[in-house]
Amino acid sequence: MRIAFWGSSLVSAYWNGAATYYRGVLRALARLGHEITFFEPDAYDRQQHRDIEDPDWANIIVYNAADLNEVNRLLAASARFDVMVKASGVGVLDEYLEARASTMPHSVCKVFWDVDAPATLERLAANSADPFHRALPRFDVILTYGGGKRVTDGYRSIGARECVAIYNALDPDVHFPVEPDSRFACDLSFLGNRLPDREARVEEFFLKAARLAPDQRFLLGGSGWSDKPLPANVSYVGHVYTADHNAFNCSARLVLNISRDSMARFGFSPATRVFEAAGAGACLITDAWEGIDSFLAPGREILVAHDGAEVAGILQQLSPERARSIGQAGRKRVLAEHTYERRGVLVESILQEVVAIESGISMETLA
Repeated sequence: MRIAFWGSSLVSAYWNGAATYYRGVLRALARLGHEITFFEPDAYDRQQHRDIEDPDWANIIVYNAADLNEVNRLLAASARFDVMVKASGVGVLDEYLEARASTMPHSVCKVFWDVDAPATLERLAANSADPFHRALPRFDVILTYGGGKRVTDGYRSIGARECVAIYNALDPDVHFPVEPDSRFACDLSFLGNRLPDREARVEEFFLKAARLAPDQRFLLGGSGWSDKPLPANVSYVGHVYTADHNAFNCSARLVLNISRDSMARFGFSPATRVFEAAGAGACLITDAWEGIDSFLAPGREILVAHDGAEVAGILQQLSPERARSIGQAGRKRVLAEHTYERRGVLVESILQEVVAIESGISMETLA
């Protein structure tokens, strides 16, 4: 299949936490023989903060979102693909792109891929006049970054023809154990951009833990925290490029995952960082959310904390041997069950089924 994917950015993770997810799923689809063209806007200085060059498994089209003639020309070109995907959170022209994507010709499989589904559903519930209510039923299928049954049922209840969760995962060729790097040496590290629906949870799970464990060294990575007051035992390293993620995860005694508000409420939304850290063999602590045990076993493959006090307690009590054992067990689990190769096969089967239904072709013919 020829797939046109309109998203925030494939080549830059700068203010773009979905980049690793996009790369993992789309690379897996390319390995299965599908042709990927990724359309991304020149916005938010992402092109100036690239993590990777254009990959050999995808064609990258960078467009000027201020030039509607250029955008419309590329949308017209997308109508000649087998599948058009509009991802949430492109950051520019989202409503316009969703309206246009949902009205592509019948011959095109139309997909909305929501990388922030809990927040989208809450937004739609709060505003019956949201333009996406009109576009939603016209998409052939909704794919989501996670959220479990509550998200998939929620989407169907407001008009989605079908909704399937495609969870984050690990690309073993990208995230793996490396030697520690002194730049990132600490007892506990956290990597995440400063966002309104995450900041209070960072205060609780990371900064409160730092204040409760003043003898421990904490490291904060991600964009937007430069003017945030930090305890004396917290160092800030700014944006961490993808090439340094393995070193970041392998240089801390423990690595912390903190969910955004809506994802914690809905559950079943493991962040990319969970699988990156597990793939690097890091001992991972996560804030508590429903569904953790569907991905990693609490206490054996991952540690779970309900507040900053529990994070501080784990830091002060966990032995290095126990931390290594948990990290190794987590890595073994994600390699066995949570790879992008598996996610790619699932996405392929969904798209083939939709294309077959829309075109009246039997699945036996496609196989």
